[in-house]
Amino acid sequence: MRILGIDPGSRMTGYGVIDYAAPAYRYVASGCINIKADYFPDRLKQIFDGVLQIVEMYQPQALAIEQVFMHKNADSALKLGQARGAAICAVQTQGLPVFEYAPRQVKQALVGKGSADKLQVQHMVKILLNRQGELSADASDALGLAICHAHYQQTALRLQKAVNQ
Repeated sequence: MRILGIDPGSRMTGYGVIDYAAPAYRYVASGCINIKADYFPDRLKQIFDGVLQIVEMYQPQALAIEQVFMHKNADSALKLGQARGAAICAVQTQGLPVFEYAPRQVKQALVGKGSADKLQVQHMVKILLNRQGELSADASDALGLAICHAHYQQTALRLQKAVNQ
């Protein structure tokens, strides 16, 4: 299964693509969509177009994206939600299923505790994907979302098998 992870942002949107065949993860690609526009609707269009281009290039079978969470600034949360919407709309035009994960779920799936910090998540992403060198925080978060989705899908399959026995 090929999975696209998206870490949305109104200035920088991270993406990560992995292939997953239990129990192995394989790195395919990662990077960032750098949003250059100042006018917010133009930024959303750049996110939409960038995600659509990634989908067309890598042909993923599912999207894993972070749920919106309220931090300190309501305006930032609203912009993040709109960036998510642009990314989701782009994959929906291609018929991809969308799976949403809370930040705590991703941390739990990768590190084993929902309160893990970004460096711990980034470290586990590198280990699980056998990557050397630096990964940007946005690309690492996106790869973490893709790995999280693979983990949850595998757990769901195991549960299904257990129920059917």
